[in-house]
Amino acid sequence: MRNRRVTVLGASGFIGRAIVKRLAAEGAVIAAVARHAHEATFLKPMGDVGQIALIDADIRDDGALDAVVAGAEIVVNAIGILFERGAQNFAALHARLPVRLAVTAQKAGVKQILHVSALGADLQSPSNYARTKAEGEAELRAAFPDAIVLRPALVFGPEDDFFNRFGTYARFLPALPLIGGGATRFQPVYVGDVADAAVAALQRPDAAGRVFELAGPEIYSFRELMELLLRETERRRLLVSIPFGLASFEAWFLEFLPKPPLTRDQVRLLRHDNLPSPGQPGLAALGLTPTALELILPTYLDRFRRRGRAWRARTA
Repeated sequence: MRNRRVTVLGASGFIGRAIVKRLAAEGAVIAAVARHAHEATFLKPMGDVGQIALIDADIRDDGALDAVVAGAEIVVNAIGILFERGAQNFAALHARLPVRLAVTAQKAGVKQILHVSALGADLQSPSNYARTKAEGEAELRAAFPDAIVLRPALVFGPEDDFFNRFGTYARFLPALPLIGGGATRFQPVYVGDVADAAVAALQRPDAAGRVFELAGPEIYSFRELMELLLRETERRRLLVSIPFGLASFEAWFLEFLPKPPLTRDQVRLLRHDNLPSPGQPGLAALGLTPTALELILPTYLDRFRRRGRAWRARTA
């Protein structure tokens, strides 16, 4: 990867920044693209002086997309959203952007595209998130057959949305919700493993045109993940089962918040397990060993644990 020119879309996001870090370590020259790149100065120290350029661009505009792709040998698309707000919607970013990127990349002479999708992407899914992810994959691969697609499971790591969000809830709420009883199963994958998979796939000729489903070594139910969270943060909270129907009703109101804690589309996702497909290549096919959740989770939930201890000491 040394001195290869790579454009990373969504570089300031949770997965995007991890990929930038790995690419920089391999010596790539990176154009880190984000809607508010001027706020992503934390990316600069990940590489040598001049190795990472921050580019502020709204890639919904065709001219902006052309500009950030021009001159790149490789383009990594790590753009994804969990909820919709106006023009930032699933159809535009998950479904239409990948094919726009493929057309632009072909005109610019890009050699490789790596696209970060999501485990559970399915053209028949009742979830708009999962369905548009699948639509984007299909359109991209039709227009750029050698594109590499990564489908990560629930991704964990220091800046993740899942464990940090529920860790915050556990600080202030007497109970944590178990949507649908907490039976939905997940196989969480470490963000560092996702980034390693991206770099490994870009360096393997046999990865061209393939789909890799990235998951960790263990399967957990939603309830088990909440129990693990509470153990690591040393908190005692009730775990309250909420039927899917009631959760969907509550989510209708929560969707009006600037950053909704739950949406109706997410409730639809939770009705199905989030596990890799049998026989689909994953981390092992890229020569990687998945990292256990229990090894990483304590390293960043420690702040919740310390705050809890401090509060208990003050109120003792």
